[in-house]
Amino acid sequence: MRFATTTTAILLATASATASADQRIATFDLGSLDTLDALGLNEQVVGVPKASLPGYLEQYAADDVTDIGGLRSPDMDALGESEPSLILYTGRQGEWEEGLGEIAPLLNTSLQGDDYLATFDTNVRELASRLAVESKAEEALGTLHAEIETQREALSNAPRTLVVTHNGGNLMLNQHPVVHDVLGIAALEMPESVTSETRGTRTFTPLSPEAISEIDPQVVLVIDRSAAIGDEPADADALAQTLLDAGAEKARVIMLTPALWYLSGGGLQSLALQVEEVAVALNSSGN
Repeated sequence: MRFATTTTAILLATASATASADQRIATFDLGSLDTLDALGLNEQVVGVPKASLPGYLEQYAADDVTDIGGLRSPDMDALGESEPSLILYTGRQGEWEEGLGEIAPLLNTSLQGDDYLATFDTNVRELASRLAVESKAEEALGTLHAEIETQREALSNAPRTLVVTHNGGNLMLNQHPVVHDVLGIAALEMPESVTSETRGTRTFTPLSPEAISEIDPQVVLVIDRSAAIGDEPADADALAQTLLDAGAEKARVIMLTPALWYLSGGGLQSLALQVEEVAVALNSSGN
C-alpha cells in the first residue's frame, strides 16, 4: 500500500542532515534513537541499551556504540566511559535520574500528557533544536502528519477494535494513543464486569476471554509484552480459539510487532510503522 513508502520518504528527506560534531548522545529511549536515526544523526549516538534494540535499529549494536545496560538496569560505568554530552531517558530510568545527571546533562523524552501527537512533535523538535537540524525535522513531521491524516480518513469506518497487552498468559486493556488518539479509532465501552486494579502509581484493567466476548470487538490487536522482553510469546491461534470458546465469535486476533509497540514507540520511524501496521490490519480485517 502507498503508506509503506512513508518511512522511506522520511529517511530520504532527512538523510543529508548534519549536526554539531561535539554532541555525543547516549539514549535509553529507543523512540528517540529512532528519531535520531531518521534525522541522519547516527554518528552522534555513542551509547544505547543493546539488548532491547528492535530489528530496524540493530545497526546500533555495532562495536563502536557502547552498550549502556538495560532499560531498567543502566550500566553506569559503561555509560560514563561512553563520555556522552547528553543522556536521553524516560520514566523507565526515573529512579536512576540523579546518578545519570552526574554523568551528563539529561533530557526526559517521555511522552506525557493528554495529546500524544503534540508531545511527540515537541520531543522531535527539541532533539532537532539541540542538534541543529530543525528544518529536516519539520520536513519529516510534515510528511508524517500528512500520512496520518490520510489514514485517519481511510479508517473513519474502522471495525470495532480492542487493543490488549499480553503479559505472561494474561491480557490487559491497552488504550493505546496511536490507535485511539492519533488514528481516531473509537475506544470500546467496557462492561460493568470489567474492573481496574491499581499497583503503585499504575492502573491495570485485566480482561478475561469472557469479558472480551462481552465487549464484542471485531478486531483484537495484541501487543505482546512477553515477546518484546524475551519471555514466552503469546500463541495467536490458541488465543483466537480461547476467545471463540468464550463466545467472541466476531473477534479476529492480530498480533502487532512486539518490540515496535512495547519498546521503540515514540520515534519518527516507529510512529510511521505503527500507523502503517494498524492501517493494514484494519483494512484487511474483512469487516
